[in-house]
Amino acid sequence: MRHRVLSRFDLLCFSHLRWDFVLQRPQHLLTRCARDRRVFYVEEPIFEDGIAPRLERHLRGNVTVVVPHLPAGQDDHDEMQRALVDDLIAQEDIADYVVWYYTPMALAFTDHLTPVSVVYDCMDELSAFKGAPTALKQREAALMRAASLVLTGGQSLYEAKRAQHHNIHPFPSSVDVKHFAQARAMTFEPADQAAIPHPRLGFFGVIDERMNLVLIRDVAAARPDWHVVMLGPVVKIDPATLPVAPNLHYLGGKKYEELPAYIAGWDVALLPFALNESTRFISPTKTPEYLAAGKPVVSTSIRDVVRPYRQQGLVRIADDAASFVSACEAAMAEDAVARMTSADAFLRRMSWDGTWNRIEVLVNATLAPPEAAVSTEIAAAL
Repeated sequence: MRHRVLSRFDLLCFSHLRWDFVLQRPQHLLTRCARDRRVFYVEEPIFEDGIAPRLERHLRGNVTVVVPHLPAGQDDHDEMQRALVDDLIAQEDIADYVVWYYTPMALAFTDHLTPVSVVYDCMDELSAFKGAPTALKQREAALMRAASLVLTGGQSLYEAKRAQHHNIHPFPSSVDVKHFAQARAMTFEPADQAAIPHPRLGFFGVIDERMNLVLIRDVAAARPDWHVVMLGPVVKIDPATLPVAPNLHYLGGKKYEELPAYIAGWDVALLPFALNESTRFISPTKTPEYLAAGKPVVSTSIRDVVRPYRQQGLVRIADDAASFVSACEAAMAEDAVARMTSADAFLRRMSWDGTWNRIEVLVNATLAPPEAAVSTEIAAAL
């Protein structure tokens, strides 16, 4: 039997993340996937009073983003979503398709589907996040049994789950080097950052229970002449709990296209994550993005930052305020040319294009019976 080609199939993705919220792993991978096939990205529902169930669709590049709208206050939402998914498949004439999960919770209304393959891209340990559904672990176990292929968002998450599936592979965060390298030559200052004095220490990303707010507060207090810039939406935590000081600046969420201009004006890029259950297995996408932007990086001891970034001498690690301050001082004093030369050599092995190409080979392999040619193709791509 010939090896079937994935481009002949559509891809139906179910995610807990809003496509337009923060650009991260799903968007990087699925926009590349959509170059060769139709991709439907189904978000979690929006609940409204007094409406009939319906689907809202809009294009983001080549990806069709699908948003279910369901009536609030009812107890049969799974049945409603099941019917809406069936409608989507019928209306879009989706015949042969791969189902791609970011959330195991979607199994409740998709377990009747008959895809040619099932992929679980386990980008985080969702059960450890604040507000995680109590049924999530049970649903994930069921998804592991149903999946043809499991991907993990980092090495430590792979090590924690590799015994749970026969075809599981780690794919840590990649980077669009060209996009972030723009920061190295930019002199334009965004209006809301231009008046903030130097030295500037910056972070971009979601500000939630994973942030070490005490560390941020203490670093700002220890060095009132330094200014900490925090970019990103505040979610799942009360904004009133954020530390406040004259040298702490919360500038809100920014578009992906805007990030290089902000990073260009920083002296140090930060990964000030707390060390807790919600960060135990994270692999921050922003680590290689900071390096591509040409900035020194200081992080707390997140496992997937320590390995490989500290091991390669690319990131400084510190967990208490005094050590963090010292690490930032050392980062600002280091030879920028030597740092960027080392970072560039490391980043040459990383790209979202390369990551997607390797994943595509693995997905294709699930669409065909085991053959030596398939095994050879996978080995060549990894």
